[in-house]
Amino acid sequence: MNAQLLDKAKITVIHTFPVWLPQTQTWMYNQVRYLPDEVENHIVCERTENLEQFWLPNIHSLEDAPKWRYFWDKGLRKLRLRRHLGWLVEIAQQKGATILHSHFGMTGWANIEAANQARLKHAVTFYGLDVNYLPNQDPRWRTRYQKLFAHADLILCEGSHMAQCIVKLGCPAHKVKVHHLGVSVKAIAFQPRVWNPPEPLRVLISATFTEKKGIPYALEALGQLQYQVPLQITIIGDARNVPSSQAEKQAILATIEKYNLQSKVRLLGYQPHKVLFEEAYQHHIFLSPSITASHGDTEGGAPVSLIEMAATGMPLISTTHCDIPEVILNGITGLLAEERDVAGLVAHLQQLVNYPEQWYAMLQAGRKHIEAEYDAEKQGVRLAELYLNIKSG
Repeated sequence: MNAQLLDKAKITVIHTFPVWLPQTQTWMYNQVRYLPDEVENHIVCERTENLEQFWLPNIHSLEDAPKWRYFWDKGLRKLRLRRHLGWLVEIAQQKGATILHSHFGMTGWANIEAANQARLKHAVTFYGLDVNYLPNQDPRWRTRYQKLFAHADLILCEGSHMAQCIVKLGCPAHKVKVHHLGVSVKAIAFQPRVWNPPEPLRVLISATFTEKKGIPYALEALGQLQYQVPLQITIIGDARNVPSSQAEKQAILATIEKYNLQSKVRLLGYQPHKVLFEEAYQHHIFLSPSITASHGDTEGGAPVSLIEMAATGMPLISTTHCDIPEVILNGITGLLAEERDVAGLVAHLQQLVNYPEQWYAMLQAGRKHIEAEYDAEKQGVRLAELYLNIKSG
């Protein structure tokens, strides 16, 4: 731990997000879990889910508060008399917190008054949807963000591309810091994949069925590759209960049918994180060709699944979208095509098929890159140092 931090009193941080925690947000859990002992964390949320997977000490859910407190807080916000959770201010004062960490820009904006009332330094992390999609779909957020940027002490994001987008939205550049999301590298066994033809090439795709994930493009590429090499394809993920996601599912199923891939594709639906890793070690290649969606939605940074799969020793094929080139160094730790470039994806797949003896050097470089820049323990220490800077600033 940083010696300067050890000399200081314990930092108490309130982390806030409406729901702790959707199954697909393991990366948020890791951020809190791997902060060093010098940081005392408290999670304030409206309700909880998947606690068997994401339990941590000091979770304060409004859902578990006395009924009068629950309805009072909900009522005031429903009447638009305030945006923040009064519950948050109460917990912050009880616990002697000095820093509020709001996860997602929308949460940060809603918590401006709470941070002021509780006299907290305010860090806000943007993750993607809040950077590109939201301000484009609802211009009110451009105005709201000006207030947030003026108020916040620290704005965090996953990579340099997202940082530039936030500055373009009006945030002073000196407030924006890149903080890579970390994965539990020590807990991820490095098993460099080896493919031994004529065994089938096993390809894994894992994502929620949204346009930005580019799954139909992945299937188009595999549909063309199937005539050159035997394939087995596994897709982990499913559609959300919204029309755009359901439409994407239909596009995925239509592409499978177009190339008669039904016998080669396993559709596993949503699976726990543990199952994702179990499947990953049984596959040779991870294919994740993210794109900018037609309505403007982007990854913002990079899918955490790319970081995790690189750590396992799996060849990665993705795109030059957003901050993915920071995770995958093209030609060194993985292969990148342009967005929507099916021919480029096919070419990269063919490269891996034709030169399996070159895999090991790429996989070793990928693991080292993740250990250096995306290790959750190291990132926890770096985040604690950022907290210390704004606390003492």
